[in-house]
Amino acid sequence: MRPHIIEVLKQIEKDYGVKILFACESGSRAWGFPSKDSDYDVRFIYIHNPNWYLSIDQKRDVIEIPARDPISIPIHPLLDLSGWELTKALRLFRKSNPPLLEWLRSSIVYYQSYSTIEKMRALDKNIFSPTSCLYHYLNMAKGNFRDYLQGNDVRIKKYFYVLRPILAAKWIEKYHSIPPMEFQALVEEILEPGELKESVLTLLKRKIAGEELNMEPRIDSINEFLYKEIEHLEAYSKGLNIEIPDPTSELNQLFRDTLTEVWDEKS
Repeated sequence: MRPHIIEVLKQIEKDYGVKILFACESGSRAWGFPSKDSDYDVRFIYIHNPNWYLSIDQKRDVIEIPARDPISIPIHPLLDLSGWELTKALRLFRKSNPPLLEWLRSSIVYYQSYSTIEKMRALDKNIFSPTSCLYHYLNMAKGNFRDYLQGNDVRIKKYFYVLRPILAAKWIEKYHSIPPMEFQALVEEILEPGELKESVLTLLKRKIAGEELNMEPRIDSINEFLYKEIEHLEAYSKGLNIEIPDPTSELNQLFRDTLTEVWDEKS
């Protein structure tokens, strides 16, 4: 699939007149628990030529293929691509956007060009907001726990979509740093040896082996852990208030430097 993904990325550059700076896997494959038929969730950051930015009108700053935007070559049915224009990405980076911070740490990188991404990685510890990131993961966990894990029988695979954000939030509580993307790394670091950890690792093995993991009796040890941690993290987050210095001037310069680096060499 990787050669096809690279081919599609190159075609996006041609069809949309942009340069792609970075592309990575962002979904279950990057988290370490893909199913046999999991989508390839490719996320990318791109930049337009300088004239695109010299306009009084705000323009669309995402590319979504095949959901909303066309491409002139066929793509694999399991391939889903979504890209953010660089200034959009940098505005979200300034807000310590967790999905973007995860992209920068993805273990599956399909493409990287120019110096922009390494410069962003060098800045991310300074812009990281434990408060906003913890709220993001906590709200994700609460919503999925409420929607999927109530009742005697539950959709077993949905445990991963509550466990992962809870463990990421616990990582932030413990280290005040950006959590790793890989689910197993979070499990090994956050969960103590015992019944709970064994139950989670058993689920992970079943998921990786390709089992469907549909409706089954709920796993009480995991449900109890999730309920207690949601309560605990809600209380903890209320007392968390860490101010982050405004990085706008640095990010403005990073954008300008990228424009020069990418397009001057083409002129």
